[in-house]
Amino acid sequence: MELQVRDARLTDIDRMTGLMGRADESWTPDRTDDAADVLRQMVYLPNATVIVALDGRMLVGAAVLALRPSVAAGGLVGAVDLLAVEPGNELDGVVEALLQELVRSARNKGCVVLESDLPRDADQLSRWESAGFSVSGPLVRRTLVRATALSR
Repeated sequence: MELQVRDARLTDIDRMTGLMGRADESWTPDRTDDAADVLRQMVYLPNATVIVALDGRMLVGAAVLALRPSVAAGGLVGAVDLLAVEPGNELDGVVEALLQELVRSARNKGCVVLESDLPRDADQLSRWESAGFSVSGPLVRRTLVRATALSR
């Protein structure tokens, strides 16, 4: 598998929502229709990153990063709102490639922390931990800027 990770385009949204439905059965057709509308707007927002992973022309993964200010964190917090992988491609480095790009994007946008909901299974959690995330209550979290750098 030869992966390319890039920013999503409007033409990717329908394939993304199809992938979301295949990757997680809680994404019903009504929910994916609503998500498609939101994703179409997020593609253009500076406080969000929408990315896709492609194997050739086949979309095999998608992720969404949203930013919010946090006084408690001392800056911007990046929240991984979506990470979906085509069933059967979980072991092909897709999750790792998407996480690496999300970390890069969050750093470039000035985030001090990157967080997401706790993955449901142990295999997924180990991929997040390999990418530098640690469990923090109901979340996985990765610090992007050391606290000492914030005080300067």
